[in-house]
Amino acid sequence: MAVLKVKFTKTRRDKLAQILWILNWVSVVSGIILFSLGLFLKIEIKKRNEVMAKGDINSVPNMLISVGVIACIINFLGGKICYDCSDANKFSRWKLVMLPYIVCTFCFTFCILVGALMCYTMRNELEESLYLGLRDAIKFYKDTDIPGRCFLKKTVDLLQIGFRCCGNNGFRDWFEIQWVSPRYLNMASKEVLDRLKSNVDGKFLVDGVPFSCCNPSSPRPCIQYQLTNNSAHYNYDFLTEELNIWVKGCREALLDYYTGIMRSIGIAALLIWLFELSVLIGVRYLQTAMKNVLLLGDLEGESDGWLLENSFVETAKYNISIIKNIGKANQISTVSGMNDPNINVQNTDYDKANITTKSIPAAR
Repeated sequence: MAVLKVKFTKTRRDKLAQILWILNWVSVVSGIILFSLGLFLKIEIKKRNEVMAKGDINSVPNMLISVGVIACIINFLGGKICYDCSDANKFSRWKLVMLPYIVCTFCFTFCILVGALMCYTMRNELEESLYLGLRDAIKFYKDTDIPGRCFLKKTVDLLQIGFRCCGNNGFRDWFEIQWVSPRYLNMASKEVLDRLKSNVDGKFLVDGVPFSCCNPSSPRPCIQYQLTNNSAHYNYDFLTEELNIWVKGCREALLDYYTGIMRSIGIAALLIWLFELSVLIGVRYLQTAMKNVLLLGDLEGESDGWLLENSFVETAKYNISIIKNIGKANQISTVSGMNDPNINVQNTDYDKANITTKSIPAAR
């Protein structure tokens, strides 16, 4: 029994074809939107690629860009098909193309759904990429004289100012690394030498942060050094008083920023998926209704349209049997040597003694 069978008159078939023609052109616009969203996300990720480790974080924008391009092509073709389906004579040229077109469109629509879900599942990959990238960027903050790293100081400073953050997980990350270049340290100073000797790795570590961690909204002048030393500053308690530097880590700030973008893109992709799915259902109804019109031979009469010609179970069994038969066709049966051309071949070499010759009748 057909699934969701609907009866169509000629007028309803014509209206359905016209509506689908318009909707396919709207779908072309939705494909452009998907392409634009993917390109926007790719550009936003590329802006911060200096503080991101290499990984699969570009899979989502690449997926959206590819699906957007395919959407424009498929829906442009779909608009042409639906326009011709208003005329039964023109439909005959597309009769053999429509079913493969519907199958391809279904696969493409599924890709949109996958792209939308990926926007919500890549948070862990993004967080790990930001953690590793920011860790290395902060580690090489002082290397302003080394090619390939000289830009990291400016990148980190602009990042901390723009996103109002400090460090990777927080401002204490700066306490664990030497972020002051040796060229700016007075090696004749006893304090500097003592700090270098006190560290096992010979690093100049201080409980201070770069200027870009300062919060300009704080009424107190920025305290960059000796943040945990209450006696070093008047009327200061770092445990109770709100620090005049950014408390949030840059990893958290960037993760919130990109999560918000991907959440919005995911919602847009889901809406586009629902729209494309509705267009696909309409095209399926149009294809089956026009096919039945040609089978009935009455181009002006009524015809049935459906989503599936048989039930879901029967359709699944039919498709599984097709797949099994395709697999069996590629196998060579070895039962009793059947279909093996090298078995049971008779020998054509016979002994001449076993060949009887006919006597030639004597001439009379």
